[in-house]
Amino acid sequence: MARTSSLDYFDTESLLSEEERAVRDTIGEWVDEKFLPVIGECYIEGRFPKELIPQLADLGAFGANMPEKYGCADLNSVAYGLIMQELERGDSGVRSFVSVQSALVMYPILEFGSEEQRQHWLPKLARAEAIGCFGLTEPDYGSDPGGLITRAVKDGDEWVINGTKMWITNGSLADVAIIWAKTGDLDDPGSIRGFIVETDRDGFVAKDQKGKLSLLAADTSELALQDVRVPDDHLLPNSSGLRSALMCLNQARYGIAWGAVGAAMACYQEALSYAQNRVQFERPIAGYQIQQIRLVEMLTEITKGQLLALQLGRLKDRGELHHGQVSMAKRNNVNMACEVAREARRLLGANGILVEYQSMRHMANLESVYTYEGTHDIHGLIIGEDITGISAIS
Repeated sequence: MARTSSLDYFDTESLLSEEERAVRDTIGEWVDEKFLPVIGECYIEGRFPKELIPQLADLGAFGANMPEKYGCADLNSVAYGLIMQELERGDSGVRSFVSVQSALVMYPILEFGSEEQRQHWLPKLARAEAIGCFGLTEPDYGSDPGGLITRAVKDGDEWVINGTKMWITNGSLADVAIIWAKTGDLDDPGSIRGFIVETDRDGFVAKDQKGKLSLLAADTSELALQDVRVPDDHLLPNSSGLRSALMCLNQARYGIAWGAVGAAMACYQEALSYAQNRVQFERPIAGYQIQQIRLVEMLTEITKGQLLALQLGRLKDRGELHHGQVSMAKRNNVNMACEVAREARRLLGANGILVEYQSMRHMANLESVYTYEGTHDIHGLIIGEDITGISAIS
């Protein structure tokens, strides 16, 4: 008799608090009841289910680990991570949406903004009365964000911003963008500052990214800013150099490390159920050695990813987190999820390419997650520099 079909082979449940489990279960139920019934259709149609955004706000998903005084849930980092896990169990697109709103829009305002900016924007963003996006990556500067060429020039009591941003999640939906621009010499990454830019300002254009074969149920855009003027008080006063932008990315990468586990869990669960019910040669295919080994490898790697993410969250809550640890968790867990999704799709056979099954959708999405917020190889070099003390990049 099978021991269990549980995804929690090492009883990580016992390592969670009652509140952490309750948060996970609440988001998980929403994913099962509200999101999964529509995601297949949305994916085929190539649209983000924006009609569900108010429900996410009601659940407290936006800025969930931020202070209650700004209208947020003030959860710990592990509970926030579990939210990301459950959302990506549904689809990478919805996790990306919430991650950008929280880690890449609300976090920089909280960390680098003035109190007036926090009071104005954070409650709105938490309630989804405003949707945000994050503009750092440019057409020619992805892995080398310090080379960005977007400029912000002071003109009296305003800043004039010119530049182009690429691969911007939420770009076409956004009411506000956090735009990173150089305020000094283009060769000086130390002059990079963050700006709060409303998307209805003259000269601001968001255009949908066409031709995607991944993240089809996510909003991905190109931003163009031509002589966009913002008041001086739209500068994030405490942003300073590329380090500030990378601190935001570190928050997003933390969420990805958890989210990838959720995607892998979805694929494994689907593969296990299919193997137990699909009969070939007069027995369930779960009874054949090759499929059992597939399932064992999937569950083993998921279990390691769960433990890695959980310890990452505990370190974060203790204030002991190092960026290299985030890179290792993002790198490992996304690569793991890619492999699990691929093996699950193969186990499903021909049926695995149908939209009624999840694994191929996750497989395609995870190829983007493998690349964004720092590619797999770049994260390897980040860790490599940390353990050797020698940069392989510069």
